[in-house]
Amino acid sequence: MLPFIFADTRMAPAGIRAIGSALIDTGFEKTRLVLQQWNRRFRPSQMQLDGRVPDLFMVSSMGMHEAACKALVRDARRIDPHHRPLIIVGGSHALYEPFKVFSDDPNDPAGPDIAVTGEEYVFLSLLEVILSTRSQGESMRSAFVRARDAGDLDEIPGLVYPLGRQDGVAEQLIDTGIQRLLSDLDELPHPVLGYRILEPPSRKSILASDPLPADRVRKHSPISSLVMTFGCKFACPYCPIPAYNQRHNRAKSPERIADEMHRINTEFGHRHFFGTDDNFFNNHDRALQIAETLARTETGGSRLSSRVRWATEVTIHDTLKMKEHLPLMREAGCRALWIGVEDLTATLVKKGQSVDKTTEAFRKLRDAGICPMPMMMHHDSQPLFTWGTHYGLLNQVKLLRKAGAVSLQILMIVPSPGSKLYHETFTSKQVFERVGGRRVDPYMHDGNYVISSHAKRPWTKQLNILASYSYFYNPWWLLMALTKKTAVGDKPIAAQIFGMLGNTQNIRRTLGWALRLMFCKIHRQTAPPSSSIPLRSIEGAQSIHTTPLVQVAIDTAPIACADDETHGKTLGRDNETAGVAGEKSPSISVK
Repeated sequence: MLPFIFADTRMAPAGIRAIGSALIDTGFEKTRLVLQQWNRRFRPSQMQLDGRVPDLFMVSSMGMHEAACKALVRDARRIDPHHRPLIIVGGSHALYEPFKVFSDDPNDPAGPDIAVTGEEYVFLSLLEVILSTRSQGESMRSAFVRARDAGDLDEIPGLVYPLGRQDGVAEQLIDTGIQRLLSDLDELPHPVLGYRILEPPSRKSILASDPLPADRVRKHSPISSLVMTFGCKFACPYCPIPAYNQRHNRAKSPERIADEMHRINTEFGHRHFFGTDDNFFNNHDRALQIAETLARTETGGSRLSSRVRWATEVTIHDTLKMKEHLPLMREAGCRALWIGVEDLTATLVKKGQSVDKTTEAFRKLRDAGICPMPMMMHHDSQPLFTWGTHYGLLNQVKLLRKAGAVSLQILMIVPSPGSKLYHETFTSKQVFERVGGRRVDPYMHDGNYVISSHAKRPWTKQLNILASYSYFYNPWWLLMALTKKTAVGDKPIAAQIFGMLGNTQNIRRTLGWALRLMFCKIHRQTAPPSSSIPLRSIEGAQSIHTTPLVQVAIDTAPIACADDETHGKTLGRDNETAGVAGEKSPSISVK
């Protein structure tokens, strides 16, 4: 999706690398991370490391990649049961709606052995229990079954596992509860480790004999995603972030962030970093400390900020609070900020934004040499154009262009599991089930497709987005960028070129959907997805995942994981793993 077009093939996701780093850190040296965007023909049923089937097979997936996730798991289950690895599914797909990854269909038992609904700490705790149970020469899957049946997994919040027939058909799901968050992010394994085990891009269905060489990593993944902070002070009703973070804000220390950038730059040559922050300016003092540290850090006789460039996500409100420190952000290496302006008139959601505040924030950013990169949300009540007001979508796009926006992202609101409005969007009959004879596929939940709307003519919403993109990204503005010198250098030129290419792809993908919305009958859903398999807690009560997650997760406090230092001593020695990722984000782990 714009403006991140093509980034999916040019960046190894931070979440997948984190799992790989955790495995290496705990002794699973022979692990492979397979990015499906690089290896679309990979088949788990054919994977081998050093001539043998791995012990673990893991898939990390977002909800929009549900079909790809199931396909990978289904293929892995084709392996001879006596040699089949332990199959684990994680990622946001499992976090919010874990029941979707399991199957109760005797004709298609495509579910994993267990789903991890938490972060790396939960996964490491799971491995610790399994390995403490495992006998000499016993498979990981067999040890898992014994640990499961003995109730040893029930003390680890953040897991869902099936009980049922031996053929893989789930008759019941057991939910161990919501994970407790790791409070000190510095305890996480170093993300540089994950780059050492990337599967090389290939058209083959099997694993390569060796991981991607260090001198080729930057070629295939020139941008490095980096976790710096978690959490956002705002609670937008369509956003699942507050539920995931349980209303807590967490961050790595400034020194740890500087070290991560330094090591990734030194070992793999990366110069460009993208922060996966929910709102980097969420805590102003903390953001200032990080910027000051990055600006003054020296390694090898030169400043780190002279060798690296980075960008992240913020809000208008917090940008203005930090306006006096934007030159320091530039000095620290920051070159772009993606800003959630959503709706400039604050009609959709109030986050301290307005036309005047947005204009001022963008001016301050440009003066500091930082590219303003706005992200917007289109909604039912917003027309394409209005006279005399700033309410129309195109009106706001024009204002952002005039204010100096370098790129633009426009998304349609879609139902997001874990958000406050998730349940209501279904019960109010906004969510489309199928249009004409075509079902709404999971990948269409990326915000580029209109799949949820009360509008009498929802096709106009789809065309509004395309029209606004076509206004922002066009040859005229490219010509202007070529002839106008700005404080942000040639960034507007590159953004226009990539944006025009991306908009061409967007039109190709979504114009047909707009025509289908125009001429075909729309069938709507009346209730959110629910589990067809009985889902209960370990006490036998109703599972937490059968209720809106946002309402039940906010009281869980973060914990410090003092035991993390022992993982490397108790886990994974002499074990092998291989990791696979789903489409545009899935991952694997193996022995």
